[in-house]
Amino acid sequence: MAHIVSFRTSKFDVSGETPNPINPIAGQSVLKWLRAELAKAHYTATEPDTEDWGWYIDVTGNDGSYLVGASADADGSTPDVEWVIQVHRHRSMSDKLFGRNKMAVDDPLVTLIERIVCADPQISDVSVERET
Repeated sequence: MAHIVSFRTSKFDVSGETPNPINPIAGQSVLKWLRAELAKAHYTATEPDTEDWGWYIDVTGNDGSYLVGASADADGSTPDVEWVIQVHRHRSMSDKLFGRNKMAVDDPLVTLIERIVCADPQISDVSVERET
């Protein structure tokens, strides 16, 4: 299950992103920013890479490892873009079989991402969906 953080901002330069060769979906710029912010909280993350639904980074911290994806449909008609960040917790096959290591409603990484996004004055309309 994924937790979703969505928001609106003109903070990121979508036109300066490396083109996603699979689908023309933005996400690299927001993940580069988020990667730097997560490093301040002692999380490590890979460089952003492409997927057919957008961009992703792998994030590791004391509380586990995650796939964090980002995407936006930046059509260029407005500088204010709606972004979606999705957070998936990595689980082994035995974790899945035995119902262990599930993503909690109060997952520390999701809570941190929400706090980072809400603290930025250039970001508005923050919404968080926590699946259980």
